[in-house]
Amino acid sequence: QVQLLESGGGLVQAGDSLRLACAASGRALSTLFMGWFRLAPGKEREFVMAISWSGGNIYYADSVDGRFTISRDNTKNTVYLQMNSLKPEDTAVYYCAGRKSNSRYSERLAGSYDYWGQGTQVTVSP
Repeated sequence: QVQLLESGGGLVQAGDSLRLACAASGRALSTLFMGWFRLAPGKEREFVMAISWSGGNIYYADSVDGRFTISRDNTKNTVYLQMNSLKPEDTAVYYCAGRKSNSRYSERLAGSYDYWGQGTQVTVSP
């Protein structure tokens, strides 16, 4: 079965950087449209970024534009989220998600994804 495993979270100070990784198993990453979401305490799950099968299309939330970068290495079955200029409001559990095929629904909708990782905690102190 398909499994997604996030790593790279941690505790950092505002302005610092982190790179998250999401390793896929059970299915070739090249067959999955991938996205990153985050969940902060007391808030709704929020779309962060998404990337198409070969990286040709990138989608992002306004809140991370210019600070975060999504990329994928299909040969390593891994998706990355490079997070720069981190802010305390970026504090959340970050999840990667995969979608099996193209969808008529927006890539920003968490419900449109088929597979989810367990999440990795990112904490940004002031």
